[in-house]
Amino acid sequence: MRVQQPNGIHHIAIMSADMKAQLTFFTQVMGFPLKGLFEMHGVPGGKHAFLEMGPESYFSVVELAGIDEIPSTIGITHAGTGAGKCAKGTMQHIAFRVPDPEGLIAMRDRIRSHGIPAIGPIGHGFCRSIYFAGPEGLTLEVSCQVAELDAAHWVDPRMLAECGISGEEAEAMLNPPPCTVQSPVSQPAFNPSVPNLAYPPEALKHILATPDEAITKQGSYDEPPVPA
Repeated sequence: MRVQQPNGIHHIAIMSADMKAQLTFFTQVMGFPLKGLFEMHGVPGGKHAFLEMGPESYFSVVELAGIDEIPSTIGITHAGTGAGKCAKGTMQHIAFRVPDPEGLIAMRDRIRSHGIPAIGPIGHGFCRSIYFAGPEGLTLEVSCQVAELDAAHWVDPRMLAECGISGEEAEAMLNPPPCTVQSPVSQPAFNPSVPNLAYPPEALKHILATPDEAITKQGSYDEPPVPA
């Protein structure tokens, strides 16, 4: 069956200057088992960790040399709270999922048992949430769904207007069209007016001009660091 859209998050990756502190927090406080820790593929000296949140869903940590020298500032690089500001395009907060309100309270108590304050639960109509902080300035949340997120009630016409979204544009957002393109689609040429990965322009042009098969062959790391 042809996939029409992503069906979840495979992994969220955060940058760290202290891999051990992040792994300790997310294994012991959050309960995510460590599933991978290896030299980051294609980045000699980098560290890359994967912690399991659920089936085929992971929390990932990346540590690179020199990260501790980059300033971390609430209001710029980090929001600090669920209502805080940070630079555009950066992660404002992460909300993890539990299946029910009982699980939410259990998670709150688990977090508090490690001496970490956890605020809530707070109701949001379709979900309930608790709020807390993680290492290195992370703003975190755990939520459980309590009702259907029905667009008819939760897409506010006033907010659409404030965002400059017309009725026609809103209809397209509420009902995204199916994917009808025929595979394979050729790689677009370099265009600085569209979102691009932040490689140097000449390097990016070279990557975009390289056939997909060559990219896969040259860039893949399929063998685990510990042989079977």
